[in-house]
Amino acid sequence: MIKTILTVDDSRTMRDMLQLALVAAGYRVIQAVDGIDGLETLSAEGADVVITDINMPRLDGFGFIEGMRARPEHRATPVLVLTTESDAAKKQRARDAGATGWIVKPFDPAKLIDAVRRVAA
Repeated sequence: MIKTILTVDDSRTMRDMLQLALVAAGYRVIQAVDGIDGLETLSAEGADVVITDINMPRLDGFGFIEGMRARPEHRATPVLVLTTESDAAKKQRARDAGATGWIVKPFDPAKLIDAVRRVAA
C-alpha cells in the first residue's frame, strides 16, 4: 500500500523539493501552506507521516503539532520537523509538542527518505 505524506511548509520551493524527493521514492504527497491549512488537510485526507516546518504564518509548526496531537486519530501519526532551526530548546519544544524527529534544512533527499521510512514502518 502506498503511504501518504503530508508536507506543511509556507515555502512553495520547499514543498516542491519535498514532493520531488518523496514521489520519486514512491510516496503519495499532499501539501499544506501553513499550520491551519495543515490541520484542515489532515482532517480531509489523513496521512501516514507528516513533515512540517516550524516558522510559518497563521499557525506555526509547534501549534500545528499540538493541534494534530489533540485529535485521537492523529496521536500516533509520525511527525518530522523540517526547519532551518537547530536550537536545542526548539528541538525540545517540538518533542514536547509531539514531534517524532528533526531534520535541518537544506535537507539531503536520501536522508529525508531514510527518516520517513524509519518512522513510517
